[in-house]
Amino acid sequence: MQRFLIVAGLVALVLGLLWPWLSRLGLGRLPGDFHVERDGLALYFPLTTSLIVSGVVTLIVWLIRRWLW
Repeated sequence: MQRFLIVAGLVALVLGLLWPWLSRLGLGRLPGDFHVERDGLALYFPLTTSLIVSGVVTLIVWLIRRWLW
């Protein structure tokens, strides 16, 4: 568990440092990402981006678990 938390922290750090370049990929502005603005309300629901990020993270975790254990 400790190793997983350390790796997760390092991944979060790297993604944070690379965010200016990653934002150019268009994540958050894909078809299927909902953005509603009304008087006094702004709602943003990135459905497509969430599905893509979830799939990529699942693949990475699966590969890491396969190589380490």
